[in-house]
Amino acid sequence: MKKWIIILASLVLFITCLLVGMKTFLHPKKLAYDYEQEGLKDQIVLKFSHVVAENTPKGLAAKKFAELVYKKSDGKIRVEIFPNGMLYSDIEEINALKENKIQIIAPSTSKLGTLSSRWGVLDLPFAFPNYEAIQAGLNGSIGNTLLQSLEKEHLKGLAYWINGFKQFTSNKGPIRIPKDIKGQTFRIMQSNILKSQFEQLHAKAIQQPFDITFQSLQSGKIDGEENTLTNIYSKKFYNLQKYLTISNHGYLGYVVLMNQSFWNAQTDQTKKILTEAMIETTEWNEKHAKKMNEEQLKLIQKKSSIQIHELTNEEKKQWMKALDPLYEKLEPIIGRDLIKEIKNLREKYSN
Repeated sequence: MKKWIIILASLVLFITCLLVGMKTFLHPKKLAYDYEQEGLKDQIVLKFSHVVAENTPKGLAAKKFAELVYKKSDGKIRVEIFPNGMLYSDIEEINALKENKIQIIAPSTSKLGTLSSRWGVLDLPFAFPNYEAIQAGLNGSIGNTLLQSLEKEHLKGLAYWINGFKQFTSNKGPIRIPKDIKGQTFRIMQSNILKSQFEQLHAKAIQQPFDITFQSLQSGKIDGEENTLTNIYSKKFYNLQKYLTISNHGYLGYVVLMNQSFWNAQTDQTKKILTEAMIETTEWNEKHAKKMNEEQLKLIQKKSSIQIHELTNEEKKQWMKALDPLYEKLEPIIGRDLIKEIKNLREKYSN
C-alpha cells in the first residue's frame, strides 16, 4: 500500500511539472526576457542620413544630437546615424525623407534650390563677410523666410548648422585672380546659382554627388572643386590636388529637416525632447565650426605638399568685381527682397 502511495504521489508531481512547463511554453510573455522585448516596442527610432564624414562639423553635430536625444528621453528615443552616403546620396536623400524611408537629413542649403529658387540667396558669391554675418542672416528674417518656403513641400526645418566658407582646390596652376580659373572644370553641388558663378568666370561646372568627388578628381574628369576645409581634409582631397586657395568666396551650411507628417505624429513630449536637443546641438555647432576649419587647415599643411595661397585684399576685390553682377542678374530668380537683405547684411558686417 505504501508503495502505491509513493507511485501516485510521484505521478501527481510529474503531471504538475508538465502542466507548469506547458503553461510557460504557451505563454512566454510571462518571462522576464519578454518584458524587455515589450519595452523595446515603445522605443522611437529615427534614421538620420547624411553624406559627409563623421569628423566634420555636420558629422559631429549629428552625433551630439543623437547623444542628447537619447539622454533626454532616458533611452526611449534613439537616433541612428548613417554618414558618408551609406543610405542615400545628397541628390537622393530629399525624396527618401519625403517618402519617410528616413526621418532626418541635413542637406546643404544649395540642394534646396531644387525645391525653391529662394534658397539661392545663400549661394551668392561673397554673401557673408564672416561667421557673425552668417549667424545674423540665418537666425534672422532671411533664415525664417527660407524655412517657410519648405512648408509646401511638407518638410519641417529644425535648424541651420554651419560648416564654414568654401575654398578652391585645383590641379591647374595657383588660383589667385579670376582669370586663373578660366577654362577649368570644377565639381559643384546641385545648384544652378553655383553653376552661374563658374560660367561668369568662364569655367565649366559639373553638378555631381559629393560621394563621387574623390573618384572624379582621381580620374582627372575634373580639374578641381570648391569646399570647406573640413570636407577637403576629411575626404583627403588635398592628396589629389596641387593647389589650395583660401578664398572664402562662398558659404556652405546645412538645414536639418524632418518629414512634416512624421513630426506631426509625435507626442508633445517627444517634440519637446527633439527641439531641446536640436537647440543645444546648434549652439554647439556654431561655437565649433570655425575652430574645426582652422585646425584642419593646419593639418592639411602638415600632411601634404599642396601649395596654399590666401587671397589678399586686392585680389579679393577683383573676385568681387567679377562676380557682383550676378546679384542683379539673379534677382528675378531669387527675389528682390532677399537680394536686398543679403546686400545690407554684407555691407553691415564688412565694416
